[in-house]
Amino acid sequence: MRWAHPVCTMSDWPARLSRILDPIERENDDVKPRSDFDLNGDMPRQPTPMRAAVLVPLIRRHDGWHVLLTRRTEDMPTHAGQIAFPGGRAGDEEHLADAAMREFEEETGIAQSQATLLGRFERYETASGFNITPFVAHVETPFTPKPDPREVEEVFEVPFDFLMDENNHQRQSLQWQGKKRYFYAMPWNDYFIWGATAGMLRALALRLQA
Repeated sequence: MRWAHPVCTMSDWPARLSRILDPIERENDDVKPRSDFDLNGDMPRQPTPMRAAVLVPLIRRHDGWHVLLTRRTEDMPTHAGQIAFPGGRAGDEEHLADAAMREFEEETGIAQSQATLLGRFERYETASGFNITPFVAHVETPFTPKPDPREVEEVFEVPFDFLMDENNHQRQSLQWQGKKRYFYAMPWNDYFIWGATAGMLRALALRLQA
């Protein structure tokens, strides 16, 4: 695993992020987590949420920085067909950063050696029972994604500036188990980014604004 050190070029997204993200090494941070329950205070919680980690991969293209995302296959047991970061459950003794990097390579087919971790930000708890720690990494190009067909239907990229613009963060709702539930969404072209993925992106955007 490669870890980045802060640099001084503030026009560069990885440099800016390195300054405001939490240290990778700190497993138990004191930052208040975000969750599906922030907009739905009466939603039932799972008694023991599962420990998980995701990677927010940043890629430099000719038109700026992009975030790599995946579309999950329709037969996944949870969050089928949804837009997600590469990631998944962490082993009992596995460091969360190692889990994020491992899942990144397994799901996208892009080597871990091309990713440099920049830091982490606040955890996100889902109503489906996952306690997710998001890590941000700069991924070197070129690469050719080879997504795992058992889990990933598609790998694609979205402009980072679009995702970090609070004007693109929509508050939407749906009926779930007989009640109206609220969530954030960031529709982009034909992709509907919502739920935990949108919630984590919004958390990162608010941190940058602060």
